[in-house]
Amino acid sequence: MAIQTENLSIQNKGLEEVCAELDTLFPSMVAIRRHLHQHPELSHQEVATPKYIADYYRELGLEVREGVGGRGVVAKFEAQDPLKTIAFRADFDALPIQDQKEVPYKSTVPNVMHACGHDGHTAALMVFAKSLVNHAEHIRQNVVFIHQFGEEEYPGGAQAMIEDGCLDGVDAVYGCHLQSTMPAGVIFYKEGFIQAAVDTFTITINGKGGHGAIPHETVDPIVTASHIVTALQSIVSRNTDPLKQLVISVGSINSGKANNVIPTEAVMTGTIRSYEPEVRTLAAERLTGIATQVAQALGAQADVVIDKGYDALWNHPEETLLAKRAIERVLGAEAVAETPSVMPGEDFSYYTQHVPGSFIFAGAQRENEQEVYPHHHAMFDFDEKAMLNTAKAFAAILFEYNETR
Repeated sequence: MAIQTENLSIQNKGLEEVCAELDTLFPSMVAIRRHLHQHPELSHQEVATPKYIADYYRELGLEVREGVGGRGVVAKFEAQDPLKTIAFRADFDALPIQDQKEVPYKSTVPNVMHACGHDGHTAALMVFAKSLVNHAEHIRQNVVFIHQFGEEEYPGGAQAMIEDGCLDGVDAVYGCHLQSTMPAGVIFYKEGFIQAAVDTFTITINGKGGHGAIPHETVDPIVTASHIVTALQSIVSRNTDPLKQLVISVGSINSGKANNVIPTEAVMTGTIRSYEPEVRTLAAERLTGIATQVAQALGAQADVVIDKGYDALWNHPEETLLAKRAIERVLGAEAVAETPSVMPGEDFSYYTQHVPGSFIFAGAQRENEQEVYPHHHAMFDFDEKAMLNTAKAFAAILFEYNETR
């Protein structure tokens, strides 16, 4: 789509040329994505994928660093007399899911597939880099291309890569996630919190087992677990400010194997999703207190373990508005929309804790409604033009710094 402006300045002309180049390079973007889709690698087990990425950047003539934080790849484009250093991040790990799509690019690895769009993120960033190299005379910023491993499995690769210097000298950082259930052709933004903090909990209830026919001689951990599940709902409804968001979900209860035996133990697991740190702390404290005290009241004992996961992802307002303004210039105002905050987690949150930045979504819903599946589904796929929109969004953001910073 043509840039929505008249009387293009020299810098806008450069942006127009980069976007035109991306249109030309789109088939290679698709080819890269499909190659990665056919050869997925699980989180923290990536070997061939980072090598493939590093080789690509070396062929572009860029400075490349491998093994960043463990398995990450960082490439750098250096401009003459740069104004700023802007980083863009993509993740490249896959999930332990059997690909059930019948497409030519179906995963060739049993029980492993790209079911979240990370192959698309990687392809978009790689080809974006090539478009900049091909039009280097127009680029006035240094650009850092961060390819991150392990996002799907805690601890993700972000913190390790940051500790290993991937953000050194960076003035701002941006990322984008393809969204298979959001309208294609639209880029979504959000100031402030956009994705939630993710914590998990395990509650182990110890009672006294016995025969199911004489329950009065037992301390039933299943009954105790049931009371705890009900009581936990009061954390959201009665302990949390109703204007602040919190989700507490019990995902599993495992106890016993026989229909006439009251077991000794029950184990519950679940997830806590929140945004504000004080709400996150409150949820953990109340969950622990309710579980232990309800169990005690029923004659049982509950041990609670809470494992902290990714922090909530907070978008800096200035960088978010810059992105919005820039993308509107390239795709048009009708192709940019605000998104509500969402509850899935994302370790891009650690990047914006260190430098200003923003994380956006690219609508990637397939045209055929029968082919629309959520992320982490065995039939997951997306409209590949979302990769092109992602790369153009990155280009727009980069060129916006020429005029505003």
